[in-house]
Amino acid sequence: MNNLINFLTAGVLAAAPLLFGVLGELLTEKSGNLNLGVEGMMFMGGIAGIVGPYYYEKAGGTNPYVALLIALVCALVCAGLGALVFSVLTITLRANQNVTGLALTMFGTGFGNYFGEAIGHADPSGFLSVSTSVKSLFNSPVFPDPLVNLPVVGKLLFSHNFMVYLAVILAVILAYFLGRTRTGLNLRSVGESPATADAAGISVTKYRYLATVIGGAITGLGGLYLVMNAAAGVGGAWVHDCIDGYGWLAVALVIFAVWSPKRALWCSLIFGGLACMRYYYPISFIPASIYDIVPYIVTAVVLVFVSLKRSRSNQPPESLGLSYFREER
Repeated sequence: MNNLINFLTAGVLAAAPLLFGVLGELLTEKSGNLNLGVEGMMFMGGIAGIVGPYYYEKAGGTNPYVALLIALVCALVCAGLGALVFSVLTITLRANQNVTGLALTMFGTGFGNYFGEAIGHADPSGFLSVSTSVKSLFNSPVFPDPLVNLPVVGKLLFSHNFMVYLAVILAVILAYFLGRTRTGLNLRSVGESPATADAAGISVTKYRYLATVIGGAITGLGGLYLVMNAAAGVGGAWVHDCIDGYGWLAVALVIFAVWSPKRALWCSLIFGGLACMRYYYPISFIPASIYDIVPYIVTAVVLVFVSLKRSRSNQPPESLGLSYFREER
């Protein structure tokens, strides 16, 4: 029983960065923009999120809560800037969205790894990291010990760090926003039929810019989580290639979740469990590398089945990946 609880708890922790990536890309795609640069934006959010508090502490800052706030702001702003560049190229200049997204992934990956290695090598310790107090804020449970120590439910529900709950809250907010608000419905109309939305007086450009930039900023939180909580098992320190394909998984899970924030929550939990299964239920004759590729195999299989099931609810926004030319309305 304890092993099962530990496995489920680990699955929740592994699901959080995926959920940030899925929610950010889902919001972007609802506007009709297809941003394949999620991996790159997660790298940008991750490196900015650790460099900010690193230099704050180097400058003599000692308040871990200020360092935490700096990390969040830096991750949001840096990833959002990456999404802004994508928006300018694809919305204003009408560049191909697929090519631009891939370029953003390559840029963001190089950007993160370069500065992570360069700043780390310049540090006397030989690597880029933040203080133990900052690491503790990112990794400690939010709720008090009496709740954490409750039998069964304590560890499952109350033992997680604040970023796990932040991801869940964002999923709930996004579900409400897209389904229950006028602004959310306008955004969905822009993704489905930008010409119709434009004719109704809705600014297609404004909605696409805001959705893409805010969505990109949210994916940056996924990168920050991987750096501060789970990068190769080392929280609070930069590890080369620490994003490790999570961005690509997030892009695929948007389709798996059929563009629904509620389903994104469950899909992320499932794949989070798959990612850490080998540590709790190893099979002696299966190599560890096979466990590593299981989430990707399952992703491919799920995408095939989703594609075959041609119901309207499983289809992407109708204008996804297409630039809008107002002159052709």
